[in-house]
Amino acid sequence: MNMERLLLGVEALAFLEENGLPVLKSSLARNENEAVSQASKMGFPVALKISSPDVVHKTETGGVMVALKDEGEVRWAFKEIVDVFTADFPAKRLDGVMVQELGKGFELIVGTRKDPQFGPVLMFGLGGIFAEAMKDVAFRLVPIESRDAKEMIEELKGYAALKNPRKGTIDLPTIEKFLMQISKFLEKHAEIQEMDLNPVFVASKDIGVCDARIRLG
Repeated sequence: MNMERLLLGVEALAFLEENGLPVLKSSLARNENEAVSQASKMGFPVALKISSPDVVHKTETGGVMVALKDEGEVRWAFKEIVDVFTADFPAKRLDGVMVQELGKGFELIVGTRKDPQFGPVLMFGLGGIFAEAMKDVAFRLVPIESRDAKEMIEELKGYAALKNPRKGTIDLPTIEKFLMQISKFLEKHAEIQEMDLNPVFVASKDIGVCDARIRLG
């Protein structure tokens, strides 16, 4: 009998990284001193996020603080996040606070669901305001070829924004390569029932998963 398991936060990112996928540097801090030490090693600015198996959408719990510029801001943010969480959700488990390098650039979303008949379906779209306002996504059955990856990008209503972002440049072949990596990853791990990578940050030739939720079964 298959046992379902949900990977969130640091655990989900570690699973992706072990499989060669690019993720933002992240670590789990259990107190202020650990958070400061980890942030200093990563280099400022950083983001802090609540780490709890009972919380999927961290922003809805006030559990995310970004662009923290120094040790003092990290200490304050750690205390604030923990205080708000324990006051508002006393029954929920708190593992600690994730310290993460700050994502830069354009936000993307990548996900998969397993179709009972056809197997995993790969979803790709624009994140941030585009995801909410436009529901701008493309789908393909896994495995995909490089041609499919290119077409998924070009199908989006927001393709022009990717091609000519307001700031900097985005290397579209970097996104294509990432989608191919995800396809191979899904082929290798048939136990993945569902996965949401949101957001994935892309800037120039750099790409990194910021947050992930993976359901195994």
